[in-house]
Amino acid sequence: VQLQAFGGGLVQAGGSLRLSCAASGHTFSRLRMGWFRQIPGKEREFVAAISWSGTSTDYGDSVKGRFTISRDNAKNTVWLQMNTLKPEDTAVYYCAATYYSRGWSDVRDYKYWGQGTLVTVSS
Repeated sequence: VQLQAFGGGLVQAGGSLRLSCAASGHTFSRLRMGWFRQIPGKEREFVAAISWSGTSTDYGDSVKGRFTISRDNAKNTVWLQMNTLKPEDTAVYYCAATYYSRGWSDVRDYKYWGQGTLVTVSS
């Protein structure tokens, strides 16, 4: 599975941005997908995850109510809609995937990772 994330950029605080992650291969519909973010010098932080069917989602506490994860299995794509962005959302955002794991929010739960896309929120 190869993942490619894009859509990052510079946005003002209070604004919105949508990240996309495109997956290659024929098994996207079997993958649980996740988004993580990382600031230099800090551990990678869980942002959101979505089940293979799209019926179940989970979010990190810092983004609940502001971010929405969604997917389209026909397009092999998962999105992260980010609203009401804050300067503390500034980070490199990574998409990740796994076929199965017990947990949803730990980096060790995910086997496949895309390259990051930088999101910068100015105050």
